[in-house]
Amino acid sequence: MTMLKTFKQAALKSLKSAGVSTLVHNSRWRRQRLLILAYHGISLSDEHLFNGSQFISAELFRNRLELLKKTRCAVLPLGEAVERLYRNDLPDRAVAITFDDGTSDFYRRAFPLIQEFGVPVTLYLTTFYSFYQRPVFDLMCSYLLWKGRTNVLDLKKLTGQDLKIDLSSHDARTAALSHIHAFAQGQKPSADEKDAFATSLAAQLSVDYDALLEQRMMHNLTPNEVSQLAAGGIDVQLHTHRHRTPMDRQLFLREIEDNRKSIQEMTGKNPTHFCYPSGVYDLTFLPWLREAGVVSATTCESGFASRSSNELLLPRFLDNATLSPIEFESWLTGISAALPRRRVGTRAYAGGRS
Repeated sequence: MTMLKTFKQAALKSLKSAGVSTLVHNSRWRRQRLLILAYHGISLSDEHLFNGSQFISAELFRNRLELLKKTRCAVLPLGEAVERLYRNDLPDRAVAITFDDGTSDFYRRAFPLIQEFGVPVTLYLTTFYSFYQRPVFDLMCSYLLWKGRTNVLDLKKLTGQDLKIDLSSHDARTAALSHIHAFAQGQKPSADEKDAFATSLAAQLSVDYDALLEQRMMHNLTPNEVSQLAAGGIDVQLHTHRHRTPMDRQLFLREIEDNRKSIQEMTGKNPTHFCYPSGVYDLTFLPWLREAGVVSATTCESGFASRSSNELLLPRFLDNATLSPIEFESWLTGISAALPRRRVGTRAYAGGRS
């Protein structure tokens, strides 16, 4: 733990003991703001050790839901929360919960806890890999590099580059992943070719790929799972079809349209809320989103949403495995908004530093 983090936790505990946290939590300032929590995955196995910004454990997610209940936060459906925000009609301590991407662990790990606690949740679903039931390429390649971190990667066998990389360090795995990305972007392989590449990568690193496939590790939800989730009260919304936001208007709108049609097919409902893939946004997108009938769009910029927020650039708070209970609680109360913080990347794919 860094000295800054230790100091921050001590300061937050002192503020809580002094009653300052409670004052902020019950303040007019907090009442006029919406905290949108962002999550990605709940570990099936060791994913939270691989990437603590992308995955948290089921135990930690349970603790978060218990804290939301204990602090008497009003957890609202996203659509209602956004409407009430701009009507200046939010209840005290308003919170909305969102999940990005729609990996298979959501159905198996998050959904049972969501049902147990009875909270509304929005799932921003990217849909290509729901129909193509193989691992999400970027995510799986990164996970394989971490799983095989005791090995030396020979890129010549994969990309043709005469380069060997010792994967024992985080920086080395990041470099290896960059080479893989560059190769994929240059070759523009099909989905099947990407999957064959991941299979070869696993074999070289002596990772049991068949076992990962059997667990559906790094897979997206199936259409049937999405249908069951929607029937169970999960609000399924837009996240593009291929997890990308082209700078070309026609291609951008196609991503939204393909995504929307897929979600309608699986849920019978018309999604109108959007989340930028990887948190990457551009002001150019705003009129295109309005053209596509999008009501709200969320980013990965940390903060509270207020009436002064652009409805297509709503901030969220990305919860992560490194956040202590007092730090999480300080976000619920609102006191953390005034403290300095380090940005946590949503796509730190290369994984844990061990």
